Amino acid sequence: MSFGFTPPPTTDSASRLGRTLEPSEWAAAGIPLLRSPRDVVTGLCERHRPRPSTVVLAVIGPDERLAASASFTQQAGHPDGWQYRNALLDRLRRVIPHDLRRRTPARTAVLLFCRDGEPRWTEVDGAWMWGLRDACTLHGLRCGAYITLTRSGWQVLGEGRGGRQPHAGPAPDAEPGAPGRSTAPDSGVGASGEGTGAYGAPPPAYPAVPKQATPAVHPLGGTPEELRQAAG
Repeated sequence: MSFGFTPPPTTDSASRLGRTLEPSEWAAAGIPLLRSPRDVVTGLCERHRPRPSTVVLAVIGPDERLAASASFTQQAGHPDGWQYRNALLDRLRRVIPHDLRRRTPARTAVLLFCRDGEPRWTEVDGAWMWGLRDACTLHGLRCGAYITLTRSGWQVLGEGRGGRQPHAGPAPDAEPGAPGRSTAPDSGVGASGEGTGAYGAPPPAYPAVPKQATPAVHPLGGTPEELRQAAG
């Protein structure tokens, strides 16, 4: 059985609104609670360094240890749960095998969305919720928490749990966890192959080997040593 990325039936605003979840619908969906949401948020922020418009998708096991994660940038535009689902499903397929053969999902997908604005629910959040739930179904995962990260802090929507730290903030592009970083399965093993723990930051980058100094070249041609030998 395979699932392709088919376009949505229609693209008008009414259809887009149908591919979104209201807070009450999300709360009634039986989303499993995180035992330690602050640890999860802190670990994902240390690993991926999210900035506004960054989406961090993580897959965790029953013990809430990280199995795989990926981050990417997604502009809001016209929020559409169908497009968001396709983006999430594409990342899931890259970083972790599906669990479609299991009768009951053993792993859970958690989504952290870093954005500007207030932490309360928005139409964009509703579209991401719809996309996360559908992507989990197609990949054999449990649909887990949806977390917003703003400049005022983090908030697990539908649970009423949140905090001021960590919060959204600018991060240089050179950071090792810039958007686009993915980690393959194996309890948080980073792209370098070094173990990083449950939610630990990526391994420190080693300094580059200094290049060997190149002899200065005289304007007339040749190095100073060669010119001295020729003059003697």
